[in-house]
Amino acid sequence: MTPFSQEPGIVQNIDVSVEIRRVGYDHPDAQKLVDRVQEFYVERYGEPDTDPTDPEMFEPPAGAYFLAYLDDVPVASGAWRRSGEPALGTEVTAEIKRMYVVPEAQGQGLAKRMLAHVEASARSAGFEGLVLTTGDLQHEAIGLYRAHGYVEVEPFGYYKDDELVVCMAKRLDH
Repeated sequence: MTPFSQEPGIVQNIDVSVEIRRVGYDHPDAQKLVDRVQEFYVERYGEPDTDPTDPEMFEPPAGAYFLAYLDDVPVASGAWRRSGEPALGTEVTAEIKRMYVVPEAQGQGLAKRMLAHVEASARSAGFEGLVLTTGDLQHEAIGLYRAHGYVEVEPFGYYKDDELVVCMAKRLDH
């Protein structure tokens, strides 16, 4: 039995155990969630994310990729990879990538837990700051990041010239 209803938008309040595991970007469970987030981008923006992603970007020491499992069902992802983007006075930054919670598991605090895990992992790897890009149609994501101390910065990276890009950053060493 899964810890959530199979009906979209219905979340059951069942005591469940969340386990966050580090996996390779090419792990089958990771690819399932990558496919789901790409479907989300197509629904929200009309096209998938085309930012080039190489699985090696998420291998130590350059990065890390995580999945959250509820009763062995992968329901959320989050990752970081080394970044060359200076942010908020630091040059030692990592970029958050692939933050996603499947719709049927939303509303259980999984995004907050994953974000905290990604931040702690990047901090322990020696990074002083995190940067990220998201789209201005992803109000939920922007709200999450703002609530956890991220501020908007000048556009950077692959989508820097896209009118819908929102770039944010947070120092980890304060």
